[in-house]
Amino acid sequence: MLVGTSPAITAIRAEADKVASADASVLITGPSGSGKDVVARLLHQKGRRAARPFVAMNCAAVPPDLLESELFGHEQGAFTGAVKARAGRFEAADGGSLFLDEVGDMALAMQAKLLRVLETREVERVGGMLPIAVDVRVIAATSVDLAAAIADGRFRADLLYRLDVIHIAMPALCDRPGDIPLLVDHFLAQGRSGVRFTATAMALLMRWPWPGNVRELRNLVERATVHHRGETLDATAVERLLRGPVTALRAPSPAPPPAATPPRLGPDGVDLKQLLADLEQAYIREALSLSGGTIARSARLLGLQRTTLIEKMRRLKLAA
Repeated sequence: MLVGTSPAITAIRAEADKVASADASVLITGPSGSGKDVVARLLHQKGRRAARPFVAMNCAAVPPDLLESELFGHEQGAFTGAVKARAGRFEAADGGSLFLDEVGDMALAMQAKLLRVLETREVERVGGMLPIAVDVRVIAATSVDLAAAIADGRFRADLLYRLDVIHIAMPALCDRPGDIPLLVDHFLAQGRSGVRFTATAMALLMRWPWPGNVRELRNLVERATVHHRGETLDATAVERLLRGPVTALRAPSPAPPPAATPPRLGPDGVDLKQLLADLEQAYIREALSLSGGTIARSARLLGLQRTTLIEKMRRLKLAA
């Protein structure tokens, strides 16, 4: 289920309804733990391929030297340990959908082979000689900024164009706090533990930055059901379950320091480019400090898109 009533989730649900039955490739972007896999399954279940297989693979979890065999299969004797022929994920998903999670972590050599399969709709098993036709809808997901990866030479632009026919961007959980009570109720209903949260506890959950996004919230609810079965949890109990500093959530934000007077323009002029770069770096560092290193919250403090802030941090060589 894609749980939530926020504008972002409502828009994603409507987009899924529109594109589910198409065969065009889909690229789902968003921070880790935001629910990209949920959207992928939703697209499959709503589409004409719902009765056929949904095959998922995390590209970052498979060693690079095994990824080709996992995706395309291998013939007997193709390499040491290949004691019998084996179909890959593309063949397993024939007629259905193949979900490639964390595709942004795929090695360049493997990207070229994936691109060829997407263009020809045929796979060749490792050690095989004959192409095998496959009818698969590819849904890819990544938490990597692919535009920055292309600029750094870590991702192929032509593969991005092939994958990014339909683009769905998942928001960070801290950007949709109104969905948190619904998500908590959803996770609690799965456990049937009798756990409840008071209004003050829920308010604390809605202020938490959730760097791990929905996955982190789900884990917190699971901890609550293990340690507090049948109990009603207040804010103090939730603080013990949260992992990270919570004092900043209870204390008012300090007043910003007065703006420094800019240097006067003397007869020798001023290096405006360097001055602006120093100012930009100072504000980014301040935002990261106030947000505890949370990119999404820092971006909101600076009035920037999350991807824009990531690119600025990369250019300035700043770490979260």
